[in-house]
Amino acid sequence: MRQLTTFFIKCISYLYPVTKKLPTELNGTVEITWHNGKKLLDSRNTNYSYGSLQRILKFGLEQIDLQNVKEVLLLGLGGGSVIETLRNDYHYQYKITAVEMDRKVIEICNTEFGISPNDFLEIIHDDAFHFVNHVQNFYDLVIIDLFIDKKVPEQFLTNEFLKKMESLTAPSGFIIFNASLTPAEINSTQSATAVSNTKMSYQTFHLVEGTNTLIIGQKKLQD
Repeated sequence: MRQLTTFFIKCISYLYPVTKKLPTELNGTVEITWHNGKKLLDSRNTNYSYGSLQRILKFGLEQIDLQNVKEVLLLGLGGGSVIETLRNDYHYQYKITAVEMDRKVIEICNTEFGISPNDFLEIIHDDAFHFVNHVQNFYDLVIIDLFIDKKVPEQFLTNEFLKKMESLTAPSGFIIFNASLTPAEINSTQSATAVSNTKMSYQTFHLVEGTNTLIIGQKKLQD
């Protein structure tokens, strides 16, 4: 019966969007919307997963070489669309560790989008800032996708956080930071990357999908 209902909703969504609203612990009310046969996760003012956000992060993945990436750290799970992109578009079959602070979002990711822990995916319920300051591991790719609605919390725009992320990145590894920044925040973040550029080389891409700023770094090999 559930499969029949889903099929019916999917068909209807080609005519008009079908939306339901769900409360979360930290992200307010989010919307699960079927539109043109595809299910999206949105906050009040922006897409969280499987819409423009998925295309933004795919653009970031296109800028790096995944060939030697054997372990990924994802800060901010959302609906798990970047996991889907890695698995389906890039056939990535190595370990992904996802950190998400909102327990309800983890539940939605599972029940609405079918993404749950397995041998190659660990989902950790924790604050990302707390996690990165206590984990002892190195990652070949760190994806930072931390939003409350349209804003990146300020603690993730600091030089302290950026240095910590660099310390967790393996030699020749990558950081993809998805940000929605004002001009002042862009200048501040660029200043932070300039301070740390002895270890990392950074590129900034503005207005990806007409909206977000992507900052992509690669850690330099030690001489």
